[in-house]
Amino acid sequence: MVNATKQPRSNRRETMSRKTFPWIGCLIGAQILVLAATGCKKDEAPSPSPKKSGPPAVSISTVSARRGDIGVYVNALGVVTPVSTVSIKSRVDGQLMAVNYKEGQDVRKGDPLVEIDPAPYQAALAQAEGQIARDKALLENAKLDVDRYQKALASNAIPKQLLDTQISTVHQYEGTVQLDQGLLDNAKVQLAYCHIAAPISGRVGMRVVDSGNIVHAGDANALLVITQLKPITVIFNVAEDYLPQIQARMKTGTPLSVEAYDRAQLVKIATGTLLTFDNQIDTATGTVKLKALFDNEDGALFPNQFVNARLLVDTKRDVVLLPNTTIQRNAQGAFVYLVKPDQTVAMQAITIGTTDGNESEVEGVEPTDVIASDNFSRLTDGAKVTLRAERGGQKDGKPGGKNQTPSR
Repeated sequence: MVNATKQPRSNRRETMSRKTFPWIGCLIGAQILVLAATGCKKDEAPSPSPKKSGPPAVSISTVSARRGDIGVYVNALGVVTPVSTVSIKSRVDGQLMAVNYKEGQDVRKGDPLVEIDPAPYQAALAQAEGQIARDKALLENAKLDVDRYQKALASNAIPKQLLDTQISTVHQYEGTVQLDQGLLDNAKVQLAYCHIAAPISGRVGMRVVDSGNIVHAGDANALLVITQLKPITVIFNVAEDYLPQIQARMKTGTPLSVEAYDRAQLVKIATGTLLTFDNQIDTATGTVKLKALFDNEDGALFPNQFVNARLLVDTKRDVVLLPNTTIQRNAQGAFVYLVKPDQTVAMQAITIGTTDGNESEVEGVEPTDVIASDNFSRLTDGAKVTLRAERGGQKDGKPGGKNQTPSR
């Protein structure tokens, strides 16, 4: 049996090395490529990380401060008071025959209102006319007798005493005729009282007595009431501190304007002028009573109506004005948000002067300054803003001018 020849150990190792060398070379080459790629990535500049952006800009509306005039007003609660109020009563006794008006009707002075039965007074008038006619005839006859007695006395036909007596009789009849004339005039007046006409122009109230009732001159209730509405007055009280200023203006002859507003002070009802003020100050309240006159052609003011009266005592000229909606307040006082050209806002302290309606006189800003008018809850000092478009299509981001009505 032939045994196989064994190869030396060194030869086996050489044979294995030849077989594995190509694979080791491939692995080493792959590692070199990986390291090269990693090295290139490390050499590249790292991409910058995105910067954190600040808070978004606040969208606001703006208004511009302006120069103008503003009135200095004194406000007070007033009561509308008629210039004249007439309660019409009967001045004679009799039956109410006719009522010639409607309740709530506007009447003119002289319009017939009420008719009372005139028959008794027409009879009294006829009696007075007859009485005076008789007494006038007696007077004329007595005067003729005086003339005859004077002629007879001239010829010594009668004693002088007879003439003197006749002269006295003439004087007596003259007195009687004068008395009769008074009775006649009274009868005419009583008859005229049966026809009641409107003593003033105004509005008739509710009817108290209906036709057919008996009325008396001594009745407590009036037949009707007429209230004058055109013109009409408003009476209100102001503090005594304003009295010197009011007196000074009235002495110049310049009429002081008074405006009447509704209870909420939102709607202006009418405009009038100050008529006068009372002759003394109320020591209990420290106020003085004023009266203003209104034409009231539209009938907007009604008697006993409560209104808010605004008396214009002065006018400030050429001052800086801002809407009240732009003015904010903190512990330090009043301020506004001033819009800067770089589209940021700054808190600007201001001093408030006279306020009239929706505007106030301010110090601390210029007429060309642009002021934020809304979104105050999101604004802070230095905050970025964008401006809303104005009415008319102005582009965003351009301050200036008065923007649309701000919304809170």
